[in-house]
Amino acid sequence: MRCHSHSCQLDSGAVNCRACGTNLAPTAKFCHKCGAQVARAAAAGWRAGLPWGVAGVALGALLTVLLLRVGGSEERGAVPDGASEATAPRSPLPDISQMSPEERATRLYNRVMTLHTQGKADSAEFFLPMAIQAYAMLPALDVDARYHIGVLELTAGNAAAALAQADTIRRAVPTHLFAFMLRARALDLERQSAGARRAYGEFLKNETAERARQRPEYTEHAQNLDAFHEQATQVIRGASKRGA
Repeated sequence: MRCHSHSCQLDSGAVNCRACGTNLAPTAKFCHKCGAQVARAAAAGWRAGLPWGVAGVALGALLTVLLLRVGGSEERGAVPDGASEATAPRSPLPDISQMSPEERATRLYNRVMTLHTQGKADSAEFFLPMAIQAYAMLPALDVDARYHIGVLELTAGNAAAALAQADTIRRAVPTHLFAFMLRARALDLERQSAGARRAYGEFLKNETAERARQRPEYTEHAQNLDAFHEQATQVIRGASKRGA
């Protein structure tokens, strides 16, 4: 399950991520490079009034129709970490009906993250429940897929669900960096600063040994890991200065 993961403080007009300095769209809720939160959004809203009670073949058909309608004959691919939308590659729209469930889930994840990168919050929120449902329908979830689900849940403002994915990852691989990343982001969202600091600290404590393992998902998300390292370092350094 591979993709480019995307997920900051507003400053009258110009918007830059407070964690890594990346330029963001004024409507962005999360930084597309490092995943840091722009503003605290309510978890409710995107679930209301939408017919997500479909499953199986019906959901697959719905995804195919919607993606084909939105995609047109050509569409932008997922924007790589740190790349601008102008430099994103163009590729022909694939035959979505022939995609595996894993490919459909990844494609929806990429679409949600790309739309957020472009500042199209309404469109991203439209596809968000479908992306989460697509992952829920997979027969098995690896660590990378669980990380994607966690990021989607954070995008939806659902900190509890993101924490659940972090805990599941940690039970499978106790020192996996994705677990600490999701946990820190979710606890930040819940304004649990002490717990978030512990998660940032655990990330830094385990980072060297974990990255030396050269897990494939670390390679895919290398820039996200680098940006998170910078933010974690700032958080821990700031806590030390305050004597926390």
